Amino acid sequence: QVQLVESGGGLVQAGGSLRLSCAASGRTVSYYTMGWFRQAPGKEREFVAAISWSGGSTYYADSVKGRFTISRDNAKNTVYLQMNSLRPEDTAVYYCAASKYSSTVIAGEYDYWGQGTQVTVSS
Repeated sequence: QVQLVESGGGLVQAGGSLRLSCAASGRTVSYYTMGWFRQAPGKEREFVAAISWSGGSTYYADSVKGRFTISRDNAKNTVYLQMNSLRPEDTAVYYCAASKYSSTVIAGEYDYWGQGTQVTVSS
């Protein structure tokens, strides 16, 4: 079993930056694909970014490409999401997830989920 805990969310002005962290416990996630998803009020959960187990491959939603960077530190069992140039439309609850599938961006293929952290971007 894997437990995921997100942190680093908060309130930021448009154009600002935040760094989300996702700490895993219970089992190493070194061989899992790790992903970030988000859900805004009244909207479905959507893919944001994913990183392969080695960190060698990364994937981004078009809406965040060039602004967000996903990374991981397997020694610390932690995944990060650096978010720059934030926009009001980035406001959502951000979820960390772990998948045994290789490099998937599909929410249904993720096995473990965190509780989420709120990110609010004011205009």
